[in-house]
Amino acid sequence: MPNQPDLQLWLIPVFPLIGAFLNGTLGRNWSKGLIAGVAIGASALSFVWVVKTLSALGQLDTAHVERYFTWIASGDLNVGFDLAVDRLSSVMLLVVTGVGTLIHVYAVGYMDHDKGFWRFFSYLNLFLFFMLILVLAQNFLLLFVGWEGVGLCSYLLIGFYFLEKYAGDAAKKAFVVNRVGDFGFSLAMLLMVVQFGSLDMTKVFTAAKAMPVEAQSGILTAIALLLVVGACGKSAQVPLYVWLPDAMAGPTPVSALIHAATMVTAGVYVVARSSEVFLKAPLAMEVVAVIGLLTAVVAALIGTAQNDIKKVFAYSTVSQLGYMFVGLGVGAFSAGIFHVVTHAFFKALLFLGAGSVIHALHGEQDLARMGGLRSKIPITYWTLMAAALAIAGVWPFAGFHSKDAILLAAHAHAPWMFWVGVVTAGLTAFYVFRAIFLCFFGEYRGHAHPHESPAIMYMPLVILALLSVAGGYLPIMDWIAPLFPEAHEAHDMTLVLISVGFGLAGILAAYYVYVLKPGTAEASAARLGGLYRAIANKFYVDEAYDAAIVHPLEQGSRAVLLHGVEQVVVEGGLKGTVAMVRGFGGLFRHLQGGNIRSYAVYALLGAVVFLGLMVAKGGSQ
Repeated sequence: MPNQPDLQLWLIPVFPLIGAFLNGTLGRNWSKGLIAGVAIGASALSFVWVVKTLSALGQLDTAHVERYFTWIASGDLNVGFDLAVDRLSSVMLLVVTGVGTLIHVYAVGYMDHDKGFWRFFSYLNLFLFFMLILVLAQNFLLLFVGWEGVGLCSYLLIGFYFLEKYAGDAAKKAFVVNRVGDFGFSLAMLLMVVQFGSLDMTKVFTAAKAMPVEAQSGILTAIALLLVVGACGKSAQVPLYVWLPDAMAGPTPVSALIHAATMVTAGVYVVARSSEVFLKAPLAMEVVAVIGLLTAVVAALIGTAQNDIKKVFAYSTVSQLGYMFVGLGVGAFSAGIFHVVTHAFFKALLFLGAGSVIHALHGEQDLARMGGLRSKIPITYWTLMAAALAIAGVWPFAGFHSKDAILLAAHAHAPWMFWVGVVTAGLTAFYVFRAIFLCFFGEYRGHAHPHESPAIMYMPLVILALLSVAGGYLPIMDWIAPLFPEAHEAHDMTLVLISVGFGLAGILAAYYVYVLKPGTAEASAARLGGLYRAIANKFYVDEAYDAAIVHPLEQGSRAVLLHGVEQVVVEGGLKGTVAMVRGFGGLFRHLQGGNIRSYAVYALLGAVVFLGLMVAKGGSQ
């Protein structure tokens, strides 16, 4: 397709950047209505421009690239500020701007009484800017700018309530864990420069595709594995998943936008975008699949014992991201991206629905203090039910279609992966409906007076509920399939019925335990003993990290940096300098005694010394 610079792709990210700048610099003195109008308008304009651009591009049989200027030129390396759209990025653009706009609308109602209203929407717009740069980038370095930018905004939004220690700790945890992944991503880019002399995606992928397997497949495996390290950080996979549940410290719209629909899918997007490299590195693909499966199982188990409604959905996010990784790892790239889209619908709805419950209960998040809310907040109940059925993989809801595609591909790759996947699907249905039943069924166990959320909050819920019901029929897989050389598994009705059966079994089990026999859960927990305590304590992973990494670093820093470098070198050096200056000052202060006769004597002595030197100099000549 010929280059069409008049499409002005740069406007897609610039609209939210302008919104972030205006609210960040002027919003403190604006009304909330004006702040909301600027933020929502910026996001909506970006969505409209995406639709306009895709309408103009049509079928997108080839990528549309716009080159603006040379960003870095060093020797043979040339990195431009280049933006591109193809079938894969077009899907991500619609999700980021479309779901992002709905979340902006919802946030107006949710954050209405917050003093940092202007600051919140500035951060939210800035996040959209960086996420759009990440998706549009035509080279890995520009993508990395967006990658780091969403990490920065995640830090700002998770720690939005920065006066609270828990929020600051959660923000720092997310920031540090993601830096581990980013280090791997950086090394991958360095290897690309060494091997291919470029960071341009077209050049890198063309060279990787042309490279014979026996030639230098080792370097491609190394690049792919390092990209996986980066993806595990952003997409919260084992062992770097620990930051995402703590990220619930931020306002609920943050959880919906960043940690459900967009940022956490960045790792999935990069692996899919780099499919040409991964297809040449089968070991790396196997690693992706195994990591995804392990993450899905571990997160699902932990989710069964969480009592904070946002934490339950946070672990479901980690688990669903694991499913996406399984799809990518077994070569079903289009199925993995399809699940990104459906997940954006039902997971954003789960978080926003949780926010509506929290809003109704005046800040309460503990499931033990909920119950019986069906009649009190019916819109929230029915929309959340649609999201729960979607994530459980019940037909015809959206999650059924995308999860079914991943599980079929997993069965074709290795049947044992399918069976682990369907068991995990049953666990997912169990713990999500556990939250639904504890929240909406039985007797109300709280103290607040529940009330339905205002229209500005529940209208986005209704739209997302419709997408959670019908989103599975969007032709996403057919649209992006031409980008990937993958064979689709035939639709096996037996396998489909098995996966749906496990999901329904999970729902029925949750209904039995938490509605029909409410005391069963406590009795079962007592019988499980140490196993249940391990699950409830998240398998002590955080404690293990603290013992193995955090505490040794803290103690080492105190011993070496504080007591060694700081106190001995820095303070000792400064004290020595001060003592030396004082010593010289003590010697010379007597010269400034204020006695005129002393000054005359000093002047006379100086003259004598000077004349003596002159005479000595003349005699030597």
